[in-house]
Amino acid sequence: MTAALHTSSLTSLPLIARGKVRENYAVGEDRILMVASDRISAFDVIMGEPIPGKGALLTKMALFWFEKLGDIVPNHLTGDDPLSAVSTEADREQVRERSMLVKRLKPLPIEAVVRGYLAGSGWAEYKTKGEVCGVKLPAGLNNASKLPEPIFTPATKAEMGDHDENISFERCVEIIGADLAERVRTISIALYRRAADYAATKGIIIADTKFEFGLDADGTLTLMDEVLTPDSSRYWPAESYAVGSNPPSYDKQFLRDWLEQAQVDGKPWGKVAPAPTLPAEVIANTAAKYREALERLTR
Repeated sequence: MTAALHTSSLTSLPLIARGKVRENYAVGEDRILMVASDRISAFDVIMGEPIPGKGALLTKMALFWFEKLGDIVPNHLTGDDPLSAVSTEADREQVRERSMLVKRLKPLPIEAVVRGYLAGSGWAEYKTKGEVCGVKLPAGLNNASKLPEPIFTPATKAEMGDHDENISFERCVEIIGADLAERVRTISIALYRRAADYAATKGIIIADTKFEFGLDADGTLTLMDEVLTPDSSRYWPAESYAVGSNPPSYDKQFLRDWLEQAQVDGKPWGKVAPAPTLPAEVIANTAAKYREALERLTR
């Protein structure tokens, strides 16, 4: 395994943006090199220690899903080798196996969230309102209940360090227009159904997921960023699933659980930067969860 990469620093290309996990570099006027680091965030705080191999695992999983879903909606992949975009060996080492060379798009200012199960913020809102993002749900559902049908529950994109804000479909229409909102909802639910049905054959429940879309120069709606990774989805092992409790998941749950009881200077960590130093056991177990999710899906 190559050395863990907390933060890429390519010299061949200009940096456009640095996110929680990825760095985006400009490749000419119309392409972007997306480099998935081994950083991990929880509670919107980036941890100081990387998770070795995480960026490569995320990239492999995203490429797997882009291929499986390619007939539903166009995606941002160019098909070009990411290594062709950089010119030094040091840059190639940072790019290898963890990067995608993609079309430059105009991103839609919403997150396209689809929920097939009641969990997280959806469960919290249902308990108080009986609905999620304005979608009325049947009475008597519990934590981790499967919904009668997948629902589209959009969110606004937050600045780094802030939380995304759940919004109603009506608010989504106000932001991007009725036609685009309808298309995003229809396509997002189709993508979720295809992925959830496939994952079920591998013993994995995809409880919910978040898609991102952009428009190309011709105005074509295009799937972008990552897709159906444990960073953007809630993956549950089917054999551990039980209604009424939070199933163990393939995402950052191991890390979150540790952080919930972590202390800094003798006091509970307040979920603000800087994050506590991660023990080797937490790093190893988190890496193993990401690895297991990819192995189960692709075996």
